[in-house]
Amino acid sequence: MKRHKARKPESYVERSYRLLPEQDLISSFVKIKDTDLHLLADRDVTAAAFELTLQYRLQIEKYIEANPGFLPALRPLPPDILAPPIVKEMLVAASIAGVGPMAAVAGVIAEYVGKGLLQRGCTEVMVENGGDIYLNRRRDCTIAIFAGQSPLSMQVGIKIGAADMPLGVCTSSGTVGHSLSFGRADAVVVLAASTALADAAATRLGNEVGTTTSSDAGIARALQLGQSINGVCGIVVICGDKIGAVGKIELVELH
Repeated sequence: MKRHKARKPESYVERSYRLLPEQDLISSFVKIKDTDLHLLADRDVTAAAFELTLQYRLQIEKYIEANPGFLPALRPLPPDILAPPIVKEMLVAASIAGVGPMAAVAGVIAEYVGKGLLQRGCTEVMVENGGDIYLNRRRDCTIAIFAGQSPLSMQVGIKIGAADMPLGVCTSSGTVGHSLSFGRADAVVVLAASTALADAAATRLGNEVGTTTSSDAGIARALQLGQSINGVCGIVVICGDKIGAVGKIELVELH
């Protein structure tokens, strides 16, 4: 079960964008095939997170086996009342964002694992899966934006208030990572209550940055389109040394 492959630079292999340690949270890691989770929670969740990740991966993999058109689709697919809930959420997110359902796979796994841990007694949890994050904390957080070779990479962050969580924060890039992107943005970050939608919308908007001849026009196009995607609450686009934002976004300078 993989998204379509593109380039895989050293910056991605080293995973420079992983979650930073928090004094009040315990760090855990789970890797199953191409799913690579970094979790922060109020307890060690390694065993539970592994079980949940395996459970949800198997549901998606079995659905792909029964529906071979699901994996390569680059456009939305019809709803399927017989699909498991995690697949239904991918189909809905893809339909809203106008992309194939696999564009939502990293985000939806992060969210379902995070919610599963909360149901098992965790009070706070953060799940990062390939740069896509499900956040559920009781205090404000700042998310640094990793944007590859852009001079703005890791220099700018998004402050997220506790009242705005749970929240999905997902990133797409045409210059970083292994997932297919037709754009040339260094980073498109999308905030949404649904992490699956944030992931799918980030892919769609990342593609839009490459449809124009200039960075300014590409950023403006992505931001304009993003405002029309129902459920998206904030967007940040970085392309080279240019940055644009719209929606409920509080940018902060990082040191």
